[in-house]
Amino acid sequence: MSGDSAEPQPSVELDSADETAGTPSSFGSSTASSTASSSGSSSATPASAAAPRVNKLRLILLLAVVIIVADQVTKSWAVSSLADEPPTHVIWTLQWNLSFNSGMAFSQAQGIGPVIGVVATLVIVGLALSLRKIDSRLALTAAGLIIGGAVGNLIDRLFRGDGWMHGAVVDFIDFQWFPIFNIADSAITIGGILFAMWSLFSPQVARR
Repeated sequence: MSGDSAEPQPSVELDSADETAGTPSSFGSSTASSTASSSGSSSATPASAAAPRVNKLRLILLLAVVIIVADQVTKSWAVSSLADEPPTHVIWTLQWNLSFNSGMAFSQAQGIGPVIGVVATLVIVGLALSLRKIDSRLALTAAGLIIGGAVGNLIDRLFRGDGWMHGAVVDFIDFQWFPIFNIADSAITIGGILFAMWSLFSPQVARR
């Protein structure tokens, strides 16, 4: 009887050997699957990270293009319709009054157009580069307004004069108690206010 009870032992050893042999196989397959999933997730990371950058760029470009087009269209209208005409009353104290500004916004610092043009170009480039680290929609909106307004007035300085950077900015919105301005000036001012609000109240700025 002792011989009969000893007979099943080889099969048990074979079964345990099979289980042991199966362990590396299952470990290898699990390792391969985890490696494949990690490589898949790492390859998807650049694409997912690029999406927010594309959306930010679209928002800024859209706002800037709208401001530039509106600014240049209204300036062309003002030059063609208001030249050699007296101020035209619109409502309340608002009137259309054509003016050419060779200085800063709101007709300040006359005669330094080339300097203002260079500064505006540097501001546009610096602002565009700094936007890579900004995720706030408020700040991006402000940037689009400022860039659009700066480019709108820069176009005047480049092409509405007798020389490079010697052009004058077209102003025509006149409240009679405030310096004459244009749409580009308004966009820059509103963008500056939005940037100030973002700087004061944004948690992203507070953490820096």
